Amino acid sequence: MGAEGPLFTYFVAHMADQKINLAAFGSITFPVALVVEGPIIMLLAASTALCRDWPSYRKVRRFMIVAASALTALHVLIAFTPFFHVVAGDILGVPEEVRGPGRLGLQLMLPWTASIAYRRFLQGVLIRFHASRMVMYGTLARLTALLSALWIGSHYSNWSGIAVGSFAISCGVVTEAIFARWAVGPILREKLPQHDPGAEEVNRKRFLSFYVPLALTPLITLFIQPAGAAAMSRMPEAALSLAAWQVVHAIIFLMRSTGFAFNEVVVAQLDQPGAKPALRSFALILAGAASGLLALVALTPIASYLFEDLFGLEPDLAAICRTALLFGLAMPAYQALQSWFQGQLVHEKRTRGITEAVVLYACVALLGLWAGAQWGTMVGIYFSLCVFTTGGILQTLWLARRVSLRP
Repeated sequence: MGAEGPLFTYFVAHMADQKINLAAFGSITFPVALVVEGPIIMLLAASTALCRDWPSYRKVRRFMIVAASALTALHVLIAFTPFFHVVAGDILGVPEEVRGPGRLGLQLMLPWTASIAYRRFLQGVLIRFHASRMVMYGTLARLTALLSALWIGSHYSNWSGIAVGSFAISCGVVTEAIFARWAVGPILREKLPQHDPGAEEVNRKRFLSFYVPLALTPLITLFIQPAGAAAMSRMPEAALSLAAWQVVHAIIFLMRSTGFAFNEVVVAQLDQPGAKPALRSFALILAGAASGLLALVALTPIASYLFEDLFGLEPDLAAICRTALLFGLAMPAYQALQSWFQGQLVHEKRTRGITEAVVLYACVALLGLWAGAQWGTMVGIYFSLCVFTTGGILQTLWLARRVSLRP
């Protein structure tokens, strides 16, 4: 899934008005869509844990439908009514020329939240009944649809870059949701029991007490995305920073992706004989390799090739992207270490420390971004990446402290 951002950037950057379209997606369309989606992002974990029989399946499905409908209504409110001007202008404060394309992108991404809610709910059932390979195939279907829509739209339509890119992302998530429904069919017909005697009854109170704390942590993190856009919009080189943010974030996220995945590996393998020292060593190797690879890109001519020749960015935008990568060098490393510490806490069912660490990160990030917007003289994307890196390092140190404090 980390390939989605670079693919989007490649095609949109080769179309007209690359700066405006990249800035519109990175500062309005994607951050706002992420925040709207936030409350249902943990449906995968909830479905995996709770959908043990038909009664529990139906109750989780009912929550999914209600939540997806309510959040889609919120998406409509933001994208299709005058409330958009409050979000884009008063809250985010993005430049005027970016707001129209950003709104168009948000409108074309209307299926985003409902599709993701539906497919994450079904993917949880696939994982529960040992068909997780189908989740991988669904991701491949999503990328195929995304790439096809990007290629066709960029070559055979007169749409703008933001329109082609946003429509392609919608095509990808809708395709993945349809695939998930097809893949889960045999399980619903043949494996999901009418009643599981070992399953606890899923009522509203019990479900919400389970789900709300689970969803709170990623929701807090997702709010940092639009906060970063709002801060960069009020700092020097706002337009260039917002355009560069989409490009740089896509590359750094790709480098961090192995670190994200390591969390589940730690949870699953920690109780195996000899696992702890092996996993600790692998976490250190992964941290060094991921940040080392990013450094190799940022500190060599690879960056110039990537931004200027491959993505075709205009010279001033390519220059700011090259420098911005340097401020994010630590991110892949601390992501791997965070997964090592978080995995241990989840394995030991001491997840309070994870929430504390995320709150610490959010406080540092929001305070730093506010200070930068008020008094910052540094280029917006450089300052924001410094703030995010500082917050991420402190988050990692807090997790390490919580792991060291054995109950």
